[in-house]
Amino acid sequence: MSTATPLSAVIIAKDEEERIVSAIESVAFCDEVLVLDGGSTDRTRELAERAGARVLVNEPWPGYVAQRNRASAEARHDWVLAVDADERVTPALRDEIESLRRAGFTHAGYRIPRVAHYMGQFVRATDWYPDPQLRLYDRRRGRWQGHLVHESVKVDGSVGRLRRDMEHYTYRDVSHHMQTIDRYTTLWAEQAFAQGQRAGMVTAFFAAGFAFFRNYVLRRGLMLGAVGLTISTMNAYYTYAKLAKLIERARTTPSG
Repeated sequence: MSTATPLSAVIIAKDEEERIVSAIESVAFCDEVLVLDGGSTDRTRELAERAGARVLVNEPWPGYVAQRNRASAEARHDWVLAVDADERVTPALRDEIESLRRAGFTHAGYRIPRVAHYMGQFVRATDWYPDPQLRLYDRRRGRWQGHLVHESVKVDGSVGRLRRDMEHYTYRDVSHHMQTIDRYTTLWAEQAFAQGQRAGMVTAFFAAGFAFFRNYVLRRGLMLGAVGLTISTMNAYYTYAKLAKLIERARTTPSG
C-alpha cells in the first residue's frame, strides 16, 4: 500500500487576524500547518494556534524572501505548500494535491493557477489570470529568490502544472488596491534604480497605454464590465507610476 508523501503547509503572516483562520482551514489536509509570524500586534498568533497551526515568530520583519525561506526551513517535512493569508486552497485543488501525494511527486515543484477575487467576483481575464504561482515544491531543491518585490521559488529540476485554482482575496476595496500600488511601485522603482535601469516619459506613456490595451482588449477585460475596466485602468496606472517614480528617482539622486 502506497503512503502519501508528507506535506507541510507554510504561511507567513503579520497582522492578519481577519484572514488567517480561513487560510489555515483551507490547508488543514496537510500533515502540518506552520504559521511564521513577522511581529503581529493583533490576534494573529492566538487565532492561528486555536485553528491548529504551529506558530513561530521571526521579527523584526526581514523581507519577503528571507521570511519565506525561513518558513520553509522550519517546516517539518521536505515537501512544502506555501500559502499566503489572503489565499485559499479550494476543495478541488486539495483533491488534486492529495492525488499527487498518493502517487508520489514526479517534479521538483508545481505551479498552481491563481484566481483573484475583486469587487465581488472572481476574475478570469486580464493579466490577473491564470497567474501561475510555484507554491508546491521540494525544499531540498528549491528556494525563494528575488529582491524587494516579485519574489518567487526557483527549483533545481522540472516543474509541473496543476489544473485547479487557488483563490486569492486580493484587496479589500479599490482604496486598498491604490494604497498597495503606491507601496509596490515605490519598491519597484528603488529596486530598478539600484540595478541601473532608467526610463523616460515617452516610455512611461506608451508602456501605460499598452498595459491598458493588453488587459482590456487582448486579455478580455472588456468582458468583465466595470471590474475589467477597473483592473485594466489600475494596471495601466501601476505601469505608469512605477516608471514615473523611477524617473523621479534618477532626477533627484545626486550623480556619483
